[in-house]
Amino acid sequence: MAFPPRAPRGAFNPRFRKEQQQEHRTNHMIRVPEVRLVGENIEPGIYPVADALKMAKDQQLDLVEISPGANPPVCKIIDYNKFLYDEKKKKKEMKAKSKTSEVKEVRFTPNTDDHDFEFKCKHAERFLLDGNKVKAHVQFKGRAIMFKERGELLLLKFADRLKDVGALEGMPKMEGKRMLVMFAPKSQKKVKNSEKQ
Repeated sequence: MAFPPRAPRGAFNPRFRKEQQQEHRTNHMIRVPEVRLVGENIEPGIYPVADALKMAKDQQLDLVEISPGANPPVCKIIDYNKFLYDEKKKKKEMKAKSKTSEVKEVRFTPNTDDHDFEFKCKHAERFLLDGNKVKAHVQFKGRAIMFKERGELLLLKFADRLKDVGALEGMPKMEGKRMLVMFAPKSQKKVKNSEKQ
């Protein structure tokens, strides 16, 4: 006697895979006897999950579990796609506010001319004012390694030029064929105070 095919379980079940990918449980995925409903267009309170699903269906919206850890879980009747869009937007705004500082690089050669030096100083100032660190290095190629002192003087002149907006994190040091220094941004308050003086 042949048995009817069984519904696939676990990762092979497409419905199971969708549930795994989705961030919140919605509609039929909410498998608890009752939920606490909050939000607009409803009377907040505890409802049997079947009633909550019916209310969502009547409004042509989704029942979305927003706080699964609560007892009973907290749900809202909302448009799930709009809810996801708003959540994504909020996260993006928060990420923009908590901007992490980057390390920006400024490169010189021992023979960098004054015009190029000025141009690079302006870039570095802008990086520091934006809250980023600046790594400046002089690249020595071939026999140019004989002019280490020239590279060091160039980096110290650069440090002096940035002293109002950046703090030097140590004296110039050699790493392979380049000499480098790091600058950390000074806080904006200190910069403003030094401008007033």
